[in-house]
Amino acid sequence: MPSAPLSTLTTMRVGGPAYQLITVRDTDALADTLDAVWSSGEDWLVLGGGSNLVVSDDGFDGTVLHLATRGVERLPSEPGTVRIRVQAGEPWDELVAYTVEQGWAGLEALSGIPGSTGASPIQNIGAYGQELSATLIAVDFVDYETGERAALPADELALGYRTSVFKRGRRGVVVAVEFALTDAGGAGENGGAALSSPVAYAQLADALGVPLGARVPLGEVRRTVLDLRGSKGMVLDDGDTDTWSAGSFFTNPIVPEHVARTLPATAPRWPVSPEPADRVIPLTGSFTDASVIEDAVRDVRAEVAEADGAVKLSAAWLIENAGVRRGFRLPGSAAAISSKHTLALTNTGGATGEDIAELARYVQGRVVAEYGILLTPEPLLVGLTL
Repeated sequence: MPSAPLSTLTTMRVGGPAYQLITVRDTDALADTLDAVWSSGEDWLVLGGGSNLVVSDDGFDGTVLHLATRGVERLPSEPGTVRIRVQAGEPWDELVAYTVEQGWAGLEALSGIPGSTGASPIQNIGAYGQELSATLIAVDFVDYETGERAALPADELALGYRTSVFKRGRRGVVVAVEFALTDAGGAGENGGAALSSPVAYAQLADALGVPLGARVPLGEVRRTVLDLRGSKGMVLDDGDTDTWSAGSFFTNPIVPEHVARTLPATAPRWPVSPEPADRVIPLTGSFTDASVIEDAVRDVRAEVAEADGAVKLSAAWLIENAGVRRGFRLPGSAAAISSKHTLALTNTGGATGEDIAELARYVQGRVVAEYGILLTPEPLLVGLTL
């Protein structure tokens, strides 16, 4: 018998029913559940906090495993560090709040991100200068191909910008996630308050009124990040449809440097590969001949062009400068660009999954037409195409 609509379990609040919905609250029962689902040969889908999922109104013709396992376990660790194992169903922001309360640094800038802890390594979530990869030790994983459960160390997860080995084809279920944090409690500065990791993001540093690299009380970082995210509509609020979204709908594109050079100088960009080493052309001997110097410069330019580093661009800037403004919606649609941030596509009430997809395709088309860059969606689309 079909389940209730998946819209009730997703932050975008769209999506029809699953053929079967199984909620797992006991980790010990997970192995038997997975064995039964996987041996059936039916399609299956893992659902955590539903913050990175956009489902069509046709729903999902298979089994949805809703992981609702909870718990945080402290493990033995070296002095000054804290190791914890967190169950996959633990809500992410509740985990961050807990670590801040305990005086453990490493996750504070990731405050306000919706979803579950089990989904965090799949996306390698990051915000305001922190990425999960900096604190992730391992994941407890059940492999779909073998049925075996094992700890996968972080260096086997191919973590990158909003990606991991799980987004590149390795199928299975993340059961728990292990982190290594800094025990910042009782720090000598600021009257003994627990201090954050060094602030590594300019906007956050400005909001805190400190220079980059400064350490400030953990609670202050969390409050400031929540304020920043709230100003962009990125903190979920049941009473505010402008937050009914999947967070940032598109990832910031990473393009070759020569593509970035075609954009206006005002377009934000961040190198993601090392700068080419400096080259010195000696002005002695044959290099006193202008034609020889020109040839040498040409050779160096060719080498640089061949190396062509990668550059990350701002998807929000591309969208806005392609003419898509905050609050925009297509005629007759209940899907809209957030009035606070162009990266969020929202359900203003009564939107369908196709409404969301249609708006996303429109945004993609405008950016391609203006800049020749195709934006990639960040959430998983089920039964929908862009």
